[in-house]
Amino acid sequence: MTMRMNLVVLDMAGTTVADGGLVEEAFATAARHLGEDPAPMLDHVRATMGESKISVFRHLFGDETRAQQANTAFEEAYGKLVAAGRIEPVPGAADAIRTLREEGRTVVLTTGFARVTQDAILDALGWRDLVGLTLCPADTACGRGRPYPDMVLTALLRTGAADGVQGAAVAGDTSYDMLSGVRAGARVVAGVLTGAHDADTLRDAGATHILGSVAGLPDLLARVEA
Repeated sequence: MTMRMNLVVLDMAGTTVADGGLVEEAFATAARHLGEDPAPMLDHVRATMGESKISVFRHLFGDETRAQQANTAFEEAYGKLVAAGRIEPVPGAADAIRTLREEGRTVVLTTGFARVTQDAILDALGWRDLVGLTLCPADTACGRGRPYPDMVLTALLRTGAADGVQGAAVAGDTSYDMLSGVRAGARVVAGVLTGAHDADTLRDAGATHILGSVAGLPDLLARVEA
């Protein structure tokens, strides 16, 4: 018998939340804060969208102190942009989440941002009560974000929503979202085209399905389970 996908793990920025390139804008602010020119670093930032931001800064700046300073500056800059109303839900995302929950599925929102930034986004969108659990890298046992599978597995362990990883579906807009879902063993790893990476990049990273947006996820899960 096919296992029903009772756990759905969704990325935020680019997947359920449209931020119009605010990650790059906040990164540029953080780099300049450290006296660095952000332009030579932007290709790496784009390639690693979805990864824990502190991991990105460790790669770029090497020194832990400077990486932490850059991360703090990034989170502050992004938070100000959020507070200024520069984000909005991806069209149909909130309705899709409600549909999934009405179908008896547990939905968990995940991010590569720090908790303070994740909470700022949830507050700005009025999404505090939209799902029962939200996770950031610091919420995992090892403090690791994507492309590690930790947030997906933490969602499974904390909610007990599925009997195993084959009862989980993951959706995101970046290659790191796809790698995280594949490494966790999720049965559906859906790439959406509302964010950072294109269909070929998502497929190369292991996407099992490609969707125009997360709004199509309820229908996809229904087809897979049929």
